[in-house]
Amino acid sequence: MYGPGGFFVREEPGAHFRTSVHASRLFARAVARLTDRVDAALGRPAELALLDVGAGRGELHAGVLDEVDGALARRLRPCAVERAPRPPALDARVEWRDALPPPGSVTGLVFANEWLDNVPLDVAEVDADGVARYVRVDRTGRERLGGPVGGADARWLERWWPLGPEPGLRAEIGRTRDEAWAAAAGTLARGLAVAVDYAHTRADRPPFGTLTGYLDGREVRAVPDGGRDLTAHVALDACAAAVGAGGGGDGAGGAHAGRGGTAYTQRAALHALGVRGGRPPLSWATTDAAAYVRALGTAGEAAELTDPGGLGGFTWLVCPVGMADPFA
Repeated sequence: MYGPGGFFVREEPGAHFRTSVHASRLFARAVARLTDRVDAALGRPAELALLDVGAGRGELHAGVLDEVDGALARRLRPCAVERAPRPPALDARVEWRDALPPPGSVTGLVFANEWLDNVPLDVAEVDADGVARYVRVDRTGRERLGGPVGGADARWLERWWPLGPEPGLRAEIGRTRDEAWAAAAGTLARGLAVAVDYAHTRADRPPFGTLTGYLDGREVRAVPDGGRDLTAHVALDACAAAVGAGGGGDGAGGAHAGRGGTAYTQRAALHALGVRGGRPPLSWATTDAAAYVRALGTAGEAAELTDPGGLGGFTWLVCPVGMADPFA
């Protein structure tokens, strides 16, 4: 997916799947509000970074830059991390790079929207003898079981995704995602790191995994041919532990708190940032019909972003560094 001519280098991701950024300008507006909260919490530094990890074609930065103004706009330093070439029409203020900045070099907000689900990982499956083995796959999608899972991968499974003896049970070994998220959050000297993805926790791991593919807006087989998106939901509790040495329990308000951060539903996070899907007063329809129609459209977009059965079901892993959690 990431090599020369691979899916994420060659294709326009928005043509194949729809993220919250593509769904509504309200998402970028919410991120702009979060950026302002981080800025205030850090004491309005001389420069504030907004680092978008897995930036696609820069759509989030384009939306945020449309929303910020005044002193924050002058001090904001937007930076995109993406393997694909820089889009020619992208705002010149956005720095474009193919790797993370050095550790401890960022003051501001690190935001990773649907990035970790595309970080490659290995899949394990329990064989007829109850042994967890690596799943091997060729470029046609044909699978076979390989050697037993061992070493660091086996330790990860034992801690985060223990498999029973039943043949056919599967797990997606998220150690690579843990390392990727620890590296992204580790770029912060001070600020906030946020990962947004479909996720699960140790208490509710799917018994057969979640690995799938997307192409032309449709779910397809997960074939590693470089011509389609490959994605799997994220064990964000393990990612949090990789940043903060783990642990955690259920917090108030539907959040899950751990020493490496706190997990919120997208619905809760966006509500806290002022995005709500409430219908405008019907009286507007007679006093200002145009305003009513605009408000109704905005409410529909907000409802889509916060629908618990859709985009609102995403999880936001919020990891503060040298500041308080702005959602707490």
